[in-house]
Amino acid sequence: MPKKNYIIFILIILLFLFGSWTFYASSYSVYIIPVRGQIEPGWLLFLERSLEEAEKANAQAVILDIDTPGGFVDTAQKAKILMDSFTAPIYGYVNTNALSAGAYLALLTDGYFMSPGSTIGAAEPALLGGGEVNEKTLSFWEAEMRSAAERQGKDPRIAAAMVRREIIIENLVGEGELLTLTTGEAENLEFSNGTVTSLDELLEAVGLSDAEIINASATFWENFSGWLINPVVATFLLMMGFFFLIVEILTAGFGIGGFLSLLSFGLYFGGHFFTGISGWPAIFLFVFGIIFLLVEAFMPGFGIFGIGGLAAVIVAIVLAAASTTLGIYMLLISFFIAGIAGYGAFKYFQRKGTLKSFILSDSATREAGYSSSKDYRHLLGKKGQAATPMRPSGMVEIEGKRYDAVSEGGYIDAGETLEVAQVEGYRIVVRKLNKEK
Repeated sequence: MPKKNYIIFILIILLFLFGSWTFYASSYSVYIIPVRGQIEPGWLLFLERSLEEAEKANAQAVILDIDTPGGFVDTAQKAKILMDSFTAPIYGYVNTNALSAGAYLALLTDGYFMSPGSTIGAAEPALLGGGEVNEKTLSFWEAEMRSAAERQGKDPRIAAAMVRREIIIENLVGEGELLTLTTGEAENLEFSNGTVTSLDELLEAVGLSDAEIINASATFWENFSGWLINPVVATFLLMMGFFFLIVEILTAGFGIGGFLSLLSFGLYFGGHFFTGISGWPAIFLFVFGIIFLLVEAFMPGFGIFGIGGLAAVIVAIVLAAASTTLGIYMLLISFFIAGIAGYGAFKYFQRKGTLKSFILSDSATREAGYSSSKDYRHLLGKKGQAATPMRPSGMVEIEGKRYDAVSEGGYIDAGETLEVAQVEGYRIVVRKLNKEK
């Protein structure tokens, strides 16, 4: 082979090897998935998306960067399914705290390391809103923690002591105490895979020091939906939904109250739907409930549509919640507060403030200097009928003519017999007459 051709051949080989190395290096990646704050369904959406991206990118491994006080047990169990279906190794990096469900996630990995000053444990389950966890739930969660520890070759007794206070391990935890381990304790007990000061040290420990680091981050919607289903936020949304619904019922037509009510309920159901907590049945049930309530609003009395609509809304709210207990808890609190607020708004602010634009309340008396080309004083004491439902404003028909009026008391059905009790300028006040037996 001529010398010139030989040199060209060597260059081609070198270019091929360099291209192959570059391609290999670019595909040699590790995804870092943060576990921050509460472990809830919004974060689960983020985990699922991140693992799918890592799978498509042929990542060599995934590292969960853990700093969490815990979260929902069912969310952690769903995370287990996602992690088990991922083909590459998943490692844990306990960066400060891995408590409760966070300890469970750390044990679900192929091995976890802890940074100095971190803790892991305190995995006793608790009910939202308080209350004692039953033995069935406690036993199940203890078994889950034991099983997760066994998967990593860790001592299952230590994992169980993080769940049950009555488990005693000599020189480690006494009766009535939950076990929480420091970084040094976990390493000495071989309950962790070691201590590292950074993610770089962890990558070196697992033989991935040359990998390209890809930091996964949650989208706006994943963060927002997780915020919406927070029990405090969800309860507030329900409270506002009920409050503005009460305001809307007290006023004629569809106004700002109805819009804000639907917006509040929409955020509640939307957050729970897009995080996968609830499905279409809860939303359909809620929509039908609202339709029934609207039908009832234009019909006299509180009948089957009103009762059925209210029942459908209540069941839909409970179905959409993360659990039945939590749903009932949020419903009772929100309905109680909204009821008090609604009563206060009607009782004290019907003549001023926010409700001033909704309720007929201005007095135009002669003593105040008002006069009118139309004098309705001749209607005083006359009888007529309610032409529309009065909540408390509406239309009345007297001697074949219709007038704007307001009831002296509360709600009056259309068609009820009325009497003009008071006239102040344009303002006509009527009262309902009791039917003679």
